[in-house]
Amino acid sequence: MIESIIINGLTSGGVYALLAIGFSLIFGVARIINLAHTAFYMLAAYLIFTFASFLGLNPLLSVILSVIAVTIIGVFSYKLVINPVREHETAILIVTIALAIIIQEVMLMAFGGHPRVVPSLVSGYTEILGAKVAYKQLLAFGIALIILLCTWALLLKTKLGIAVRSTAQDREVANLMGINVARTGMITMGMAVALAAIAGALVAPLRVLEPGMWMHPLVMVLAIVVLGGLGSIKGSFVGAFILGFAETLVVFLVPMGAFLKGAVALTIMLIVILIRPEGLFGVAFEEER
Repeated sequence: MIESIIINGLTSGGVYALLAIGFSLIFGVARIINLAHTAFYMLAAYLIFTFASFLGLNPLLSVILSVIAVTIIGVFSYKLVINPVREHETAILIVTIALAIIIQEVMLMAFGGHPRVVPSLVSGYTEILGAKVAYKQLLAFGIALIILLCTWALLLKTKLGIAVRSTAQDREVANLMGINVARTGMITMGMAVALAAIAGALVAPLRVLEPGMWMHPLVMVLAIVVLGGLGSIKGSFVGAFILGFAETLVVFLVPMGAFLKGAVALTIMLIVILIRPEGLFGVAFEEER
């Protein structure tokens, strides 16, 4: 039991960390709360299904093509739909949730409401501390960890990372320093959507696909960024594993816990908002950023 909770918690935490860090990146750089973020996660999963099952492509090639395609779609969505209303917070919320629903309806029209299954890159099981663990779970966690480390290195060790962090800290100062803030925002959107697409690719073999599969991850991402601090990369990472394990504990230990995991995440989010609105690693006031 304990071994299964640890493995599932690590896998969920890794996937949620990819989603939450991407969400925090685009908020930090462009001050955009992108409610369509997890819809791109869903789109990647469905594209893998399309490439692998309909077109008969190799599963690995299907994953690569889907991540590239979703990233391109995300960048065009930012340029054509989101960026024109970026200065209007309410409009951004409306536009991004409308974009998510459009993606959902397109998936519903294309694939119907029937559950779909994506073939896994690997098959079989192994035993860890007496618990049977699927290789696809280990692969998902391993790749998530590698991508998170690469994202950390990109943000801290490259010129692009410096530009992203500078823009996130102060757009006006970054602009005065010669950083192309608009270009940085578009690149950051591409990074965020790519992280969401990778998360979708990792989850696709672990669950059945259905057009509403983006909603629960969105609830989790919102709870994670509130817990960790909106815009905080470190907070998103830590919050993802906290809520990943909390969700796993509820599913394994609470009767009918699978129906309560969303409620638990929202409860934690509400408690954090009431007790510490800035989150674990956030700042209390916008002018402190």
